[in-house]
Amino acid sequence: MQIKKIELDPKDISAQDRYKLLIGSIVPRPIGFISTISSDGIYNLAPFSFFNGICSNPMAVLFCPVVRSTDGQEKDTLKNIKANKEFVVNIVSEEFANQMNQCSAEYPPQVDEFKESKLTPKPSKIVKPPLVKESKVNLECKLFQIVKVGDGKGSGCVVIGEVVYVHVREDVYKDGKILLSELKPIGRLGGTEYCRVTDTFSIQRPIIQAPVGDNKN
Repeated sequence: MQIKKIELDPKDISAQDRYKLLIGSIVPRPIGFISTISSDGIYNLAPFSFFNGICSNPMAVLFCPVVRSTDGQEKDTLKNIKANKEFVVNIVSEEFANQMNQCSAEYPPQVDEFKESKLTPKPSKIVKPPLVKESKVNLECKLFQIVKVGDGKGSGCVVIGEVVYVHVREDVYKDGKILLSELKPIGRLGGTEYCRVTDTFSIQRPIIQAPVGDNKN
């Protein structure tokens, strides 16, 4: 029996259902654990699962903070980046997953999530926001661009940062490559679910060669 596909127009379903479709379909998602500092010098630390790399020249990453669901206001992370133009991406390993999750709560701006989670701030090399010492890979970033998408609850921004300095723990880096078995990253799924990257397989990319004499220039 052929299984039919359900067809949905995003305009016909609620913003909450659209969100559930996104986080349930785009899986697994890497976690951008972002550290910033406020204009008053207060550290902020928050996880974002809409996060990825962009390119290597310049070395750049992005993450997408959505507005707070409670009051429709910008998150402290975004406010701090707008004020100071800097942030750090701290890659999340399984060893401190619970502490990362502690930072997902919507604390007021005067609260330092490093203290709440008992994670360790460590001075960065170039930018003002601190690193998470427990993270095995840290990317110091300067703001490149913020792209606003939508308006009000359910909307968000694309924050693009240029990586200006990298910290990699020596046991996870060999011959210019990250060792997945040592990094032990976790991925975000829908709801409260996460995953480990332990069951992998390889597929070789096909190489296409033009036939001899088939140059059409």
